[in-house]
Amino acid sequence: MDAVRVALLREVLAGTEWLGATRRFGGTLRGSVVSYGGGLLLVGSEAYEPWHLAAHLVDEAAWSGTPELSPTLVRHGARESGPAHLAVGLGRIEAARRGETLLVVASDAPGAALLERVHDARRAGATVLALSRGEGELPALAHESLAVPPDPELDLDTVQHLVSAAAGENALPAPRGRHRFRDRLSRVADRLTAPPSYRW
Repeated sequence: MDAVRVALLREVLAGTEWLGATRRFGGTLRGSVVSYGGGLLLVGSEAYEPWHLAAHLVDEAAWSGTPELSPTLVRHGARESGPAHLAVGLGRIEAARRGETLLVVASDAPGAALLERVHDARRAGATVLALSRGEGELPALAHESLAVPPDPELDLDTVQHLVSAAAGENALPAPRGRHRFRDRLSRVADRLTAPPSYRW
């Protein structure tokens, strides 16, 4: 149902700044990971872990044929005894280097420890992207930032759906005219019939 939800959201948001903003940010995300190929690190704040976005990006990576979109989820409370894909801690950000992309998603103000690591990753050459409320130090640390102010109509979770869909779709050539609608409908049908990702 997520693909249908995204399609409906895009219809509702047509003509607003959000449709263009999420498509640009998704395109920047895709362009960064594809151009540099160093891998995508995804991290949230201590109170907000973007595991749902991680799952969507894994799906988009598979559906679009863009494996670079599949992220490594970096967790504040990671335990080495957990499953490998959930056991990556903040130390991974410290090890980030040129060619890697770090996407920070925060519904609240990131703590000083995370901001310090993000600053170090940027200084080491990683590309930093931020999806947040647009407050505090995080937007200034990011090469590209998308601010989602509190809004009852459009929350951070909804914007993440739009961004992940845009990142995957931008990898496909844009069809023209009458075929564009058919191709979009075909992609929605493919997503609805595809087996779900059980990784997360």
